Amino acid sequence: MADYTFYTNPMSRGQIARWALHEAGGDYEQALVDWKDKSAAFLAANPMGKVPALVHHVADGDRVVTEAAAICLYLAEMHPEAGLLPNDAEMADYYRWTFFAAGPVEQAITARNLKFEPMPEQEGMAGWGSFERTMKTLDGHLSGTTWICGERFTMADVYVGSTVDWGLNFGILPPLPSFAAYAERCQARAAYKAAKAIDNALIAEMRK
Repeated sequence: MADYTFYTNPMSRGQIARWALHEAGGDYEQALVDWKDKSAAFLAANPMGKVPALVHHVADGDRVVTEAAAICLYLAEMHPEAGLLPNDAEMADYYRWTFFAAGPVEQAITARNLKFEPMPEQEGMAGWGSFERTMKTLDGHLSGTTWICGERFTMADVYVGSTVDWGLNFGILPPLPSFAAYAERCQARAAYKAAKAIDNALIAEMRK
C-alpha cells in the first residue's frame, strides 16, 4: 500500500495537493472522485464530499487531512527531507502568506467571480476587505521577493503559487507583472510540470 491515498478530481483544487505531493516526494495512490457517484470510502474520509482529501496510512492508524492549504503544510512536515519547511527567519512569511492566500485571496476571487462586492460600509465584516486591497497587498509582497519566503522555495509557494496561477489562467486575477513573473517561476519547477501533466492527461481523457 502507498503511504497516502489521494482523493481528487483533476478539475478541482486537487491540482494543488498533487503538486504538493510531487514536491514532497510523497508515495501516493490516487482515487479519482466522480462528482455524481462519490464512494463510501471517500465520504467517510471527508463528509463534506469535497476534494482534495488525503489519507495518510501510518502504523497507529489512518490520518485524514482535508483543505488544500492544510494538506500542503502537512506534507512539508511529514517530509522534512524535501526542504520545504521554513527556517526561523522564514516562518512568519511562510504562515502569513499561505493563510492570506487561503483566506482573503480565496474569498476575494470567489466574491469577484460570483459578482458580489461588499459595500464600503460592509468591508469591515468581509475578511478580505475589498478585491482591490487584497490584490494590492499581494502585489506588494510579490514585487519585492523571488519566492514567498525570500530566495528559497518553500511549501508556501505551492499554495500561493497555485492560487496565483489559477487566478491568472481564468482571468480573475489582474495580470500584474509581479503575478505573471511569480507564476512563471512556479511553472518552471519539475514537480509542477510532473503534477500538471498527470492532471492534464486525466482532463483530456474525461473530455473524450
